[in-house]
Amino acid sequence: MLPDTDTASVRRTYSYLGPAGTFTEAALAQVPEARDQIWRPVRNVGEALADVVEGRSDAAMIAIENSVDGGVSTTQDALATVPGLRIVGEYLVPVNFVLVGRPGMTLADVSLVSAHPVAYGQCLRWLREHIPAHAHLPASSNVASALGVLDGSSGADAAIAAPGIVDHHTVEVLAEGIGDNPNAVTRFVLVSRTVAPAPPTGADKTSLIVELPEDHPGALLELLEQFATRGINLSLLASRPIGDALGRYRFVIDADGHVHDERMADALLGLRRFSPKVIFLGSYARADRAIVRYPQRYSDDVFVEARDWLRGLLSGEPEA
Repeated sequence: MLPDTDTASVRRTYSYLGPAGTFTEAALAQVPEARDQIWRPVRNVGEALADVVEGRSDAAMIAIENSVDGGVSTTQDALATVPGLRIVGEYLVPVNFVLVGRPGMTLADVSLVSAHPVAYGQCLRWLREHIPAHAHLPASSNVASALGVLDGSSGADAAIAAPGIVDHHTVEVLAEGIGDNPNAVTRFVLVSRTVAPAPPTGADKTSLIVELPEDHPGALLELLEQFATRGINLSLLASRPIGDALGRYRFVIDADGHVHDERMADALLGLRRFSPKVIFLGSYARADRAIVRYPQRYSDDVFVEARDWLRGLLSGEPEA
């Protein structure tokens, strides 16, 4: 949920990795409240988040995880170091690729392929099979690779791009579905300035970044116990170097549930006592809308009853 504004007179601005035709744009297109608003293309994640922090945009759509390549390190590191941000939603985009060239080209004309290195790696098997003698020209983005082919500035014969490229540029589609993994998906998050979490839906996720207090045997286990002993499942656990010394890491965590859930709130209190730095990135509805299931012994009522029992002990009330 984004900060309130007078929507009758003020249009919201959303930053996304551009130019038009990227997977990030496809993710932003899934946000109902972003329709008919201002979309601001930027060149990288840092610029997108700076737009939000400095007030040029109300929110930014950024990629945070890929089912093939794992976590997006630049995003995870930025969220760990840029204060005042909250994740307010997540969106899933299937990762399909097309091979495009200038109008009139054929697959037989291709020997030099321009592509972002990540996209190239996800299409390498197809390229080896269909264009075995090709060479790769790295590009800053998939759209940039296509534009370089169209205007001839890159010298490449063809480019790997998202299917949405055809909605914005006149290209010849030489091949479709060239990705090596048909089930590949990228997870995007919508980030705004700090706001109170939206009410829980029952199908929620909480994102955190946590530092270990010190390097000792069992330290990571102690961190994980804050969740395990409260019946909370983790859907993501990734380590990133803090950068101030070798062996120092922070952990990027996605936990099933909402901060308004008693078990999640109790886990966050445990983390706060345990860790020198806990960054709460937000509680928000899961993209798949899958209801979070947990054993009855971890229901909110059980936590409330236990807390009331303790308060009774402290007040001197007789036990029932």
